[in-house]
Amino acid sequence: MSKSITGGNIQQIVANLATRLPDATCTQPFGPEYDVFKVKNKVFAMTTEVAGKKIVTLKCDPERSIMLREIYDTVTPGYHMNKRHWISIAAGADITQDFVTELVTDAYKLVVATLPRRDRPT
Repeated sequence: MSKSITGGNIQQIVANLATRLPDATCTQPFGPEYDVFKVKNKVFAMTTEVAGKKIVTLKCDPERSIMLREIYDTVTPGYHMNKRHWISIAAGADITQDFVTELVTDAYKLVVATLPRRDRPT
């Protein structure tokens, strides 16, 4: 079982994993304070800081996002994103590297599933 992570670490975990996924890229279309991770130009994750707190925002299944927000204090509706399809996560006692890794992988897979078959990474 992995231990809880800090704010800076949560963003580093996302960046390390997201950039290793097939055809994933990191851009900064909103300025240097936002790292936006895309697959085939579709966003699946983003990191930034809000009110001095480092957060990550991830694509999420709507039903799962409701459940996660009810269970975890630091999981909230997606910052500046569609509140139904996105969640934001800040570090917290219950937030572990394994949990963040699972959510990033799921976000990536959700976006890839919406791509035309010819555009999906192999």
